[in-house]
Amino acid sequence: MIASLVLAAAAGSAATPPNPGWNCDDPVAQQEMNWCAAQEYVKADGELNAQWAITAADMKAKDKNLDRTYDERPGYFETLLSAQRAWIAYRDAHCASEGFWARGGSLEPLLVSTCKTKLTQERTQQLQFLVEQ
Repeated sequence: MIASLVLAAAAGSAATPPNPGWNCDDPVAQQEMNWCAAQEYVKADGELNAQWAITAADMKAKDKNLDRTYDERPGYFETLLSAQRAWIAYRDAHCASEGFWARGGSLEPLLVSTCKTKLTQERTQQLQFLVEQ
């Protein structure tokens, strides 16, 4: 989540392309594609963080009604937090591995950002689903 917050903070300054001619609706050059893919990830990460706040609050509310008389297992929020931390580690490692076939090349950042965007959007949906239960 800390990395997500740093990226979200950077999003404000990164919203203006480094090159005024860049257009994310139709990127042409590799640097332009990389930058646009990174912006998509920042957007997806912001949506994830917003959903996290909703889902975390819901899990904490469920914990208040949890009968601990015969159940000493972790509660809703503690389990969610553990899962989220594991998911972040998975996302980062998995997406790094997806970028390896272009490792060191100009395509690598695009592959990593695209992977992170996809997995982050999927995780946002998973967090939404948990609230709907």
